[in-house]
Amino acid sequence: MDVKRQGLIVWLHSLKQARQLRRFGNVHYVSKRLKYAVVYVDLEMASDWKEKLSSLHYVKRVDFSYKPFLKTEYENSKPDKAKEYDYKLGL
Repeated sequence: MDVKRQGLIVWLHSLKQARQLRRFGNVHYVSKRLKYAVVYVDLEMASDWKEKLSSLHYVKRVDFSYKPFLKTEYENSKPDKAKEYDYKLGL
């Protein structure tokens, strides 16, 4: 069972309510200095959760994470000739 997830970046006024975000999804990271939390939710329900989180009094704003939409397979990567020569020598 492969569940597609979407990350939501939740900007907070105070970190006291960061624990309450666990009921909305899987809290992956909380930044103490910048006062934000990364919460993972189901991809189909992400827009609904964004609206619900935005309506809370301790939330400044909610942004989507762009990670699921980024290309992670790279093409046409050429190795460096100097490193390739060193590998052949066994250095």
